[in-house]
Amino acid sequence: MARFGRVLTAMVTPFADDESLDVDAAVALAKWLVGQGNEGLVVAGTTGESPTLSIDEKLTLFESVAGAVTVPVIGGTTGTNTRQDINLTLEAEKLGLAGILAVCPYYSRPSQAGIDAHFRAIAATTALPVLLYDIPKRTGRKIETSTLISLGHEVPNIVGVKDAARDPGETAVVIEATPAAFEVYSGDDPMTLPLLAVGAVGAIGVATHWCAPDHVEMFDAWTAGDAVAARAHNARQFESYAFETSDAIPNPIPAKAMLRALGHDVGEARLPMGPAPAGLFDQARSVYDRLAASRG
Repeated sequence: MARFGRVLTAMVTPFADDESLDVDAAVALAKWLVGQGNEGLVVAGTTGESPTLSIDEKLTLFESVAGAVTVPVIGGTTGTNTRQDINLTLEAEKLGLAGILAVCPYYSRPSQAGIDAHFRAIAATTALPVLLYDIPKRTGRKIETSTLISLGHEVPNIVGVKDAARDPGETAVVIEATPAAFEVYSGDDPMTLPLLAVGAVGAIGVATHWCAPDHVEMFDAWTAGDAVAARAHNARQFESYAFETSDAIPNPIPAKAMLRALGHDVGEARLPMGPAPAGLFDQARSVYDRLAASRG
């Protein structure tokens, strides 16, 4: 069994009409996601609009969501400022989290030596398990395979990576070269089944906001050795994967539109993402209706 569960959602952060944090909506959404089959949640990650959240808002989310559900809750405590990230991680450790998500520092484009030292400094300050997050499309830097392997071997509480690097061949090398306790979670929905094929243990998804039952079925089929059924469950979700983000309408704008279509008052995204374009709500409803019809 994966440390944090097989199917997790990188949860959106609900906002009120005035863009203030809506804690009650976050708690309600977290409980609903668990009811849909999610075995864990990530809060204040990229999908949770972490760059737009204050430290106090993040701490409030960590405490509220972790206190509302019984599944593991992982908090996104890091960004581009190592000292600030350490301080936030120390505060977050007091709030019932199962682990922290540590994204590769973005924008400043540090060297691999800097990335390595950044993660070691954060891990050294906490007893919580640390899950690295490799998403070079957004950060501008890849956590190189050699860096992941070194950290996996040398830092006991760095326990895995959320992999959104889109390179299953390199992921396979990481899995084979790191200790058995070092786990890979897919961080890119279309890549989840390919990463399962090379040894990933779970997924931290976006479409899992509304596709968690389909993900559970896909994981169950894969675990049972039925690759044909796993491919069929995955194919059912293709339209949702395409809907969840694009250059024109990036994540989390579509996910929030989908949740509003399903009756969850999560509000719009804060700037610089901004409000959903006209027609997205209706598109979301159509995508979900076709998904539901395909479940049979």
